[in-house]
Amino acid sequence: MLTGKHIVIIGGDARQLEIIRKLSTLDAKISMVGFEQLDDGFVGATKEQLDNIDFSTVDVILLPVSGTNQKGEVETIFSNETVTITTELLQKTKKNCQIYTGISNDYLTSCAKEADRKLVKLLERDDIAIYNSIPTVEGTVMMAIQHTDITIHSSNIVVLGFGRVGMSVARTFDALGANVKVGARETKHIARITEMGFTPFDTSNIVNEVSDVDIVINTIPAPVISADVIANMPANALIIDLASKPGGTDFRYAEKRGIKALLAPGLPGIVAPKTAGQILAKVLAQLLKDG
Repeated sequence: MLTGKHIVIIGGDARQLEIIRKLSTLDAKISMVGFEQLDDGFVGATKEQLDNIDFSTVDVILLPVSGTNQKGEVETIFSNETVTITTELLQKTKKNCQIYTGISNDYLTSCAKEADRKLVKLLERDDIAIYNSIPTVEGTVMMAIQHTDITIHSSNIVVLGFGRVGMSVARTFDALGANVKVGARETKHIARITEMGFTPFDTSNIVNEVSDVDIVINTIPAPVISADVIANMPANALIIDLASKPGGTDFRYAEKRGIKALLAPGLPGIVAPKTAGQILAKVLAQLLKDG
């Protein structure tokens, strides 16, 4: 239980609602900022304006998965209010206050450091990333079906990266009957790709691996699908870039060549926000209970 804890939940999308539902059952005091347009009510949670909160009593600040922009502004789907996180605001909290976010940027990281408050980036956790790979893969399959005129079965798929998402993507498209090649750098990943029955290649060789590709799925947050790579792809190929913004694709050149390239970070919150929210809520509740 979280009895006596004051948690401020600021902004976010439908995923935050699942977190509020979960935490409200644990007897915490919950203040919701940026939710005044939300019709639903939650037992034990109250809608507040940022200026009305006594931050000296706050134990936890929960930001959306997207964190803040470089101005410190928080995404508020359920509000027209502009909510801004500042160093001064964080300094008003209890000294052991923790700030939870999905991802961070230079601004938010700097604010937390200057305020001497712990910043926890949830999407960097293996458990959340692995759970999130499930709706990510389902969304990727959906996009592949929507944006091609061929079956996944017998298609030629190139997956770039063999981390937590790349592995799930490769396994799923292989199970659907595709011919899957996977690009990686580390020798341990090349070995695992081989063991799982996919065709491995070193990512430095991408340009030679895409001449007959139908779909390229990128999970590497680096500029790996360059103009040289795109120039060697068939004109009817599809690129689905799952890496965090700005992705790893030269989108300008893809458009120039007439190749459809889709940047699709954050698929869990788009295709399955309820499930994605429940994943975050489960892990977050355990983290808070563990102190």
